[in-house]
Amino acid sequence: MTDSAPSHDSGPVSAISAGPVDRVLIFDTTLRDGEQSPGASMTHEDKCEIAALLDEMGVDVIEAGFPIASEGDFEAVKAIAGLVKRASVCGLARASKKDILRAWEALEGARNPRIHTFLSTSPLHMKHKLNLEPEQVLAKIHESVSYARSLCDNVQWSPEDGTRTEREFLAKAVRAALEAGANTINIPDTVGYTIPNESAKIIRQLREDVPEIDRMAIIATHCHNDLGMAVANSLAAVSAGARQIECTINGLGERAGNAALEEAVMALRVRRDVLPYESGVDPVYLARASRMVANATGFPVQYNKAIVGKNAFAHESGIHQDGMLKHAGTYEIMTPETVGVSKTSLVLGKHSGRHALKERLKELGYDLGDNALQDAFVRFKALGDAKREIFDEDLIALVDDAASEVEGGEGRVKLIDLQVESRMGQRAKSRVVLEIDGQRQESEGEGDGPVDAAYKAIKALVKHQGRLQLFQVTSVTGGTDAQAEVSVRLEEGGHIAASQAADTDTVVAAAKAYVNALNKLFLRRQKTAPESSALAG
Repeated sequence: MTDSAPSHDSGPVSAISAGPVDRVLIFDTTLRDGEQSPGASMTHEDKCEIAALLDEMGVDVIEAGFPIASEGDFEAVKAIAGLVKRASVCGLARASKKDILRAWEALEGARNPRIHTFLSTSPLHMKHKLNLEPEQVLAKIHESVSYARSLCDNVQWSPEDGTRTEREFLAKAVRAALEAGANTINIPDTVGYTIPNESAKIIRQLREDVPEIDRMAIIATHCHNDLGMAVANSLAAVSAGARQIECTINGLGERAGNAALEEAVMALRVRRDVLPYESGVDPVYLARASRMVANATGFPVQYNKAIVGKNAFAHESGIHQDGMLKHAGTYEIMTPETVGVSKTSLVLGKHSGRHALKERLKELGYDLGDNALQDAFVRFKALGDAKREIFDEDLIALVDDAASEVEGGEGRVKLIDLQVESRMGQRAKSRVVLEIDGQRQESEGEGDGPVDAAYKAIKALVKHQGRLQLFQVTSVTGGTDAQAEVSVRLEEGGHIAASQAADTDTVVAAAKAYVNALNKLFLRRQKTAPESSALAG
């Protein structure tokens, strides 16, 4: 175990370094492959905020999107290309001139742009997806990579379904890409099919079959998690000569997800005895990045998630607690502070003062201004009256809840009061009081449960066609007095608004989250069609 911080240098790296500790590039594709996870769409603002944090934490390459996929993707890649200061910004393109040109148009303002183009090479994909013969595929590889290189000096090529590609043909395809000018060759395990020793074998064989690759390009690995081995497969590939890991925050991605960035980074850091490599990522940002992506997508992090899960540094067993009190190393292989997590849950209550709250929030990574601190303090006092102990998770939810309300603008709609009546075997009833553009209005609703009834009462006052894509309730802490954190996502006419809210009353949290999302939806609608921005009916 080591506490030394890795370097932030993100300059050029040779395929196989000669020094005692090799550098492994971290290629983050949260904003592209991660967003392909069903229901994980992020707003333009979310993407820019996440990209800025990835850049700050030392990620080498940020794959910002698939520019030809939509106008929104194009604009997001273009915006990120303009704001990122250190990392290379990458855009994905299929093996067509139209795709590649569109990617370049989005990327050309970047400090260090990269075009990532790909084509399937496995027998299954070539026959059933491309309907092309192998020689046609090789010609298409050379043509597409050559065109990308004519626009951009930094070109990455990937053989889709690479781990199921025949060895001889994989070598031919890689050689075609190298000859056309690719300087990063990524071998994707597109369907999460491989296992660690096979992953390493594929990279070793590629280096044997195409020996010039080590002087011409960096070998990358992109592993999906269908069998739960994405990080292990990525590290095995590194041990065999790959020097770029493609990954996502929280392991986000289609199907079972991708290799988790936080796990790969910390494995390289903690196990340098058997993995003598380092990345440029500062791990103190990992917990913050995890929370940011979870909030943007509405996908909560599972409690037992490695590195960033709520229980990653929690100990309940008496034996474990005794060992931890004697020496932290008995049951922790890394310090929580290393990844930006507080070592202990500081117990705060209603008698705690503003200064204690401010200092604790600073330790958690929130440096609030006076107005924001005052708002947090009022919420903190109210929460202290509702529950006996306030934990770090409560404070995080409290601040994130306030931030979610701020993101909704000044709030055309505010929740003033809510009453619900629910009895077993009967439909629930609700009465809601909203303030809409400064005017108080009341409505009643009836539904299958208290949340359904509350939402129908709100919708009676705030007319919209939004479809509830996600409704999720999680407990912030343990105990019957725990706060409930509710995540909702609304979609209306292509506009997506996600929001979270927390309260010790689950129905109140649900109503607050719904109102926050409506305010965001109102802003999205107003930006694109001011003339149809009215919400209240």
